Amino acid sequence: MSIETLVISTTDAPTDTLIDTLATARAQAASSGLSYAGGIHPQLAYALASAGAAILVDIRTTEERKFVGHVPGTLHVAWATGTAMTRNPRFVRELEAKTGKDATLLLLCRSGKRSVLAAEAAARAGFGNVFNVLEGFEGDLDDNRHRGHLGGWRSYHLPWVQD
Repeated sequence: MSIETLVISTTDAPTDTLIDTLATARAQAASSGLSYAGGIHPQLAYALASAGAAILVDIRTTEERKFVGHVPGTLHVAWATGTAMTRNPRFVRELEAKTGKDATLLLLCRSGKRSVLAAEAAARAGFGNVFNVLEGFEGDLDDNRHRGHLGGWRSYHLPWVQD
């Protein structure tokens, strides 16, 4: 089943179906040798979080959330801090304090790259149900080196706000 089919079929799906899609993502991750539970599309992340089947955790900096925008109701645990993007040495402890190690977590960053690093760190620390939100909040750079047009949470017109 393609990711597009998976997204279309799960947008309004019952929670059991959404949980099955996580199992599919987990199987794909295992076959790819990923150390964390897998990657999921932003539309699926929205469906899972909306159904209460997973917790969406924004790992971007406070500055990114404030000036670029954020998803309402997400938890925030910064992977890095400040404009220098200094790695947060307390990331795993803060994540555990806010969610516990057994929760199903969907990590969201700008483009889906930092959240891979965060998911790997969480998996090493014993989190068994941590997924990367593919494409992140803003997606990849386009030909003009702008974000927000090539994938990402915002490009799918999913809920977000800006301060």
